[in-house]
Amino acid sequence: MRTNIYVDGFNLYYGVKNTPFKWLDISKACRLLLPKSKINRIRYFTARITPPPGDPQKLQRQEMFLRALQTIPNLSIHYGHFLAHRVYMPLASPLPNGPSIAEVIRTEEKGSDVNLATYLLVDGFDGDYELAVIISNDSDLVEPIRVVKDKLGLQVGVLNPQPHTTSWALRNAASFYRPIRQGVLRASQFPPALQDAHGTITKPRKW
Repeated sequence: MRTNIYVDGFNLYYGVKNTPFKWLDISKACRLLLPKSKINRIRYFTARITPPPGDPQKLQRQEMFLRALQTIPNLSIHYGHFLAHRVYMPLASPLPNGPSIAEVIRTEEKGSDVNLATYLLVDGFDGDYELAVIISNDSDLVEPIRVVKDKLGLQVGVLNPQPHTTSWALRNAASFYRPIRQGVLRASQFPPALQDAHGTITKPRKW
């Protein structure tokens, strides 16, 4: 089946964050996970981060990964916005006679879920795919999945990158719902160095 892949970049990142498999060739992973599908295009939704004070190189690592992704011929990157601001929040377990609130840096990624839903619907109405596959575990995507299935009669599957969490709302809405296995992640890594039009892309030493 002609298949489009829609990747929630932040959801995928947090799913693989505590593994050694973040240098992920998404195209190869999709071919392993969907061997009967013809991958038409991959849309990757993310936002450029604001690096935290304790890790100023975090943006450079993200940029290196985005460059690696752009070596995949049928992959496009769609950007939302990343917000970071200081807020006061209550402590869950304040110490006796200690402060009950603390100033923290709160980060938010805005726009990717809306952008993903928009392209899922537009591509469906344009007849761009027979099967759509979403890489995410975000239950906010339930309604666009239902619209594509009910109004267009197309299948929408979900590949869950969160190994220890199941979204039952997504599982019930999707045509199929599968975890992304560690073995697939291990087998789908980019090589340590790649080339693009700007030079060499090197896997970050620290991630």
